[in-house]
Amino acid sequence: MKAVIQRVIKSDVKINGKTVGEIGNGFMILLGVMQGDTKADADKLVKKIPNLRIFEDENGKMNLSCLDINGEMLVVSQFTLCADCSHGRRPSFIKSAPPEEANTLYEYFVEELKKAGVSKVETGEFGADMKVGLINDGPVTILLDSAELA
Repeated sequence: MKAVIQRVIKSDVKINGKTVGEIGNGFMILLGVMQGDTKADADKLVKKIPNLRIFEDENGKMNLSCLDINGEMLVVSQFTLCADCSHGRRPSFIKSAPPEEANTLYEYFVEELKKAGVSKVETGEFGADMKVGLINDGPVTILLDSAELA
């Protein structure tokens, strides 16, 4: 499972011009589910993401987590994170999980973030054509792969 975490001042996702998810200060998370991913992969990311200390403390040091600042999270499914660009010029998405399996793990990930104490968790709509807006704070962008986490 792959995640792109962006520290944001605000973020939203729209479908057909209608806002379906919106947050203030926190994380905008793009989540890609790979073939073979399980709940254990989601659990690794849920354990890591809310506790990433990438918000500034009173001394301007990245020392506070999203939980510490009562931050919010917007999670958007993003199968293109699973792209294989190693051959040719057209990405292959064969490594992404089948839609039903990916959606199940995406929904599980969102529910586990809520259980982890994140004050507000918003989402896009799985499989929809979405327009994502954000103001990246810093900018700070972190890439995580559950296969690389302990």
